[in-house]
Amino acid sequence: MTTETKFWKKKYFTMLAGQSVSLITSGILQMSIIFYLTAKTNSAMVLSIATLMGFLPQAVIGPFAGTFVDRHSRKGVMIGADLMIAATGGFLAVVSIFMELPIWLIMLVLFVRSIGNAFHSPASSAVTPLMVPQDQLTKCAGYNQTMQAAVSLISPAAAAFLYSVWSLSTIILLDIIGAVLACGVVVVLSIPNPPICTGESQNSFFRDMKEGYFELKKNKGLFALLWIGTAYMFFFMPISALYPLMSMGYFRGTPTHASIAEIAFAGGMLAGGILLSVWGGFKNRIFSIGLSVLVMGVSIAISGLLPTNAFFIFVICCTVMGLTSPFYGVQNALFQEQLPPEYLGRVFSLLGSVMSFAMPLGLLCSGIFAERIGVEKWFLLCGIGIIAVAVLVFILPVLRNVDCQSPNSFACKSGD
Repeated sequence: MTTETKFWKKKYFTMLAGQSVSLITSGILQMSIIFYLTAKTNSAMVLSIATLMGFLPQAVIGPFAGTFVDRHSRKGVMIGADLMIAATGGFLAVVSIFMELPIWLIMLVLFVRSIGNAFHSPASSAVTPLMVPQDQLTKCAGYNQTMQAAVSLISPAAAAFLYSVWSLSTIILLDIIGAVLACGVVVVLSIPNPPICTGESQNSFFRDMKEGYFELKKNKGLFALLWIGTAYMFFFMPISALYPLMSMGYFRGTPTHASIAEIAFAGGMLAGGILLSVWGGFKNRIFSIGLSVLVMGVSIAISGLLPTNAFFIFVICCTVMGLTSPFYGVQNALFQEQLPPEYLGRVFSLLGSVMSFAMPLGLLCSGIFAERIGVEKWFLLCGIGIIAVAVLVFILPVLRNVDCQSPNSFACKSGD
């Protein structure tokens, strides 16, 4: 830490507040675009392509973005990425004044916004350990999960209301205001930077990416967590996309029922994030990760076994899924504690890239099999797959003592 630790809370929560506003306005715009595309095309294929536009850029350019982050000021990268996202929204707003927005232009804007997020996300994750004491990183993961849950609760409801009273261009302007506000907060904060690569290592982005990869690979436990997370996302991502189909198709509900399921998950996630923030989770964070994945898998599998008149029990399962999900996020604290700060941008972008490739693959498989065997059976199969991932977390020898390598860890000094 290069700053006085007694000021870390003020700086961290100020930055978190600014990012929260930006994420809420971005979430409102994202949902409004989905409403617009649905009303204009009523096409599942169009919505699927729009989803892929949000994943593929981060998967493809993620490692390059992480290398860029580690070569430059993380503060500058965050500001630049936010301004880039705001500029694309501004362009879309101007076009909407003169003509009806074409689908291809919306897809292009979603693609460019995803590029901005590919730079912003690893920069933000890499900044946290530079501002926060190491023994507080797990709780900060809980604060971040709480914020994400709050965004998930607020954005859909706000988007549904605002889309009914405002034009899409006005909602775009709201997102621009949120991005500019987030930039302003980052501008006024003093954010330290780790040593930046110099000399020969600056000659090749590919060399820097390889260095980040091999730095992660040296820690066998964290490297295993990378692939555990990839398998987890492969099974979990289709479930999150199929929530509406489960609620409205299998349980024969209405859009209101679909909203109830989404809000139940987000509400559980908010409660879990608050619990993690206050409590900090189990002393052995690998146990927290494994238990989180296990409970998630069991809840999803139970959902797939429910009869069609058991929607209320499905809502309970959704709440449990949300409650347990923040505890998986404590793995970020392990990466932040055990890897040198100058490699974190590359490592977090590598994590994002690998998982971003797993997500579309999982969505593709769900599209193929869910329609053939039934969405509820696909829930059951994905739940079993996630349970298998949890078993790996508990039995892999390389993961048993990974938490012991973290400074300030009590996992190996006392029981849970």
